[in-house]
Parts: sequence; C-alpha cells; structure tokens
Amino acid sequence: MVTIAQVQRLHTAWFAALATATGGKTFSTHGCTWAWLPARSQLLLLFPEEVSLAGIRPGLAEGSRLGAKTVGVWLNGAVRSSALSSLGFSPGWQPWWMAAPVGVPAAYEDGAAELSTEVPEYLGPLARELRVVRSQPRQAWHAETRAGGNVVGAAYAFYPSGVPGLRGLGGIFSLEVLPEYRHRGLGTALLSRAAKAAAASGARHLAVNAAPSGSEFFAARGFDLVGRGKTLWMAL
Repeated sequence: MVTIAQVQRLHTAWFAALATATGGKTFSTHGCTWAWLPARSQLLLLFPEEVSLAGIRPGLAEGSRLGAKTVGVWLNGAVRSSALSSLGFSPGWQPWWMAAPVGVPAAYEDGAAELSTEVPEYLGPLARELRVVRSQPRQAWHAETRAGGNVVGAAYAFYPSGVPGLRGLGGIFSLEVLPEYRHRGLGTALLSRAAKAAAASGARHLAVNAAPSGSEFFAARGFDLVGRGKTLWMAL
C-alpha cells in the first residue's frame, strides 16, 4: 500500500532531479528542505514536518539572493501552516495524492503517445526542464502526443530507484493536454506510455499529485486517493 510519506519522498526526489538538471540545487536550513528551480525562478519548501520560522527565514533569504520570483510551500495536510501567513504566504491549490499499481494505467492503449528526449517546439522553462530525461535516462522519461505535427499533450514519468523507502514507487508528473484536444484519449495514451516506461525500469506502483479538477481522470484509470496535501505561495 502506498503511503502519504512515500508520495512526499517521491515528489521531493522529483523536484531535486529538476533542480539538478536545470542548474539549480537543493539545500537545507534548520530542518527545512528546499529546491531551487532556476528555469522558473521558483523556490520550493518541501514537506517540513513542522513550520519553523527559524528554518524558513534563512531559506527565503537564500531565495532572494538566487533571484527567486515566487516561493512555494508543499505540506502534508496535517501540518499547521498558520505561521506562514505572517510571512506573506497565501493558500494555493490542493494536491490530491493518488496511486495505482503500474500495470493498471499501463494496460491502456498508448499508440497516440511517444517517448522523446528532444522537443523542438519547447522554449524557455519547458526546454530547460526537458534536460531531466537526458541527465537521468534510466529514471525520467518524457511522453508527448501530437496533432497536425504539433505537440498537443505531454507528461513525465519518474522512477528514482535509489531513493530509500519508496519500494518500487514511481510517479507521473505534469500530465497535460491542450483544452481543444481533450476527450480524444490523448491523456490516457500519455499516461499509459509513461507508465510503461516506469514499469520497464522496475516501478510497481505509480503516484500522481492531481489537481481536484483532474482527480476524476485518474480515478477512472485505476488510481485511488492516498491523501490530500496543501500548498502556499508567495511572490518575492
């Protein structure tokens, strides 16, 4: 059974991989773990067990020095976050953590999606973040689907096999299809293709952090709710 703690470790590993691939870094301040994502000028505080101003203030100072434009905090839903409002954070979207045996989404038809390491149309942050599949070819994959020769949907799969405590857990990240191309099976194809890539490297389960509006899509494809988190955001 996939736990909330495992999903949080998975997401922390994913943001760390993105940071490394895009020239960023991870660092700690008094028990707080941070990921600096320069491609989006974004600093993330990842799943502290408690909100400690002694740990957050030096992290924010480092973010300002690095040039962060936004700061996000990812939290377990049980962690009290009231202290963050005094620093200027506002509540953001709520992640719904969901999980499924990898064979369930992998069983769907995936012919409309392909794995890719280069996407000529990607510019700016999208192009920089795609480096993660080249820097970690056995752990990260990018799937795309096209219409009329243009990319209309994409998703990442990630399976950090060396992270302690994950026990075969991989993840699907940033799955999105352009609005005008939805309800054509493209999202399902992306999910299936990404799931097959993770399964081939040893993943036995997959987790996603679905937005509430996307939870029905994943539930219909075999994902069960593990728990709900929360995010808070602030502009620097």
